[in-house]
Amino acid sequence: MPAQPAAPPGSTHPAPETPTAGSFAPTSGRTVLDERDITRGLTRIAHEILERNKGATDLVLLGIPSRGVPLAERIAAKMASVEGVDVPVGSLDVTMYRDDLRMRPARTLLPTEIPPGGLDGKVVVLVDDVLFSGRTIRAALDAINDVGRPRAVQLAVLVDRGHRQLPIRADFVGKNLPTSLAEKVAVRLIEFDGRDGVTITGPDAPGGTTSAGGTASAGGTGAR
Repeated sequence: MPAQPAAPPGSTHPAPETPTAGSFAPTSGRTVLDERDITRGLTRIAHEILERNKGATDLVLLGIPSRGVPLAERIAAKMASVEGVDVPVGSLDVTMYRDDLRMRPARTLLPTEIPPGGLDGKVVVLVDDVLFSGRTIRAALDAINDVGRPRAVQLAVLVDRGHRQLPIRADFVGKNLPTSLAEKVAVRLIEFDGRDGVTITGPDAPGGTTSAGGTASAGGTGAR
């Protein structure tokens, strides 16, 4: 089994996964968001969060590992540049709250880090890379109940690809991306993958094909 690649120097994020047999190559698929698109989307999300909440008071950003965490950190940095105050950022692992836990292979638990001051009475903004079925966000809401009682919970995602299975909607979206169920959405971030980009791979996307249940191990996927 090949060795796992190391995390970027100084990074607090786990190392990216090594592509497995049957996974897509990092360059496969059709690019729908490049580095500049992602930056613009996150900038817009940061401003919309501040506008919706009339500033940064009592805001807490919680990224859903793994790629939701660096996205939350980027959004918080943009908010700080506007408001002149640091917005607390943490992480919320939802693995043990998933409703498909018994049907999936064992997964490594990732850190849950709640910022000092907790969540009680705060406005918590969950941050994730891709919103798909809504089941990850349902799990995140259950996880939040175990660590605090926020005044409100909002959701920010880089990509909303549709196909919801639960009545869950994002409050802030970087890109609404219509897809078919046969297509895979892969999010790659510089913190994990050395570059930023979002690609679609599937029967109708140039650069690759997919098999049932396939995922893009080189980046975050839309199986959420």
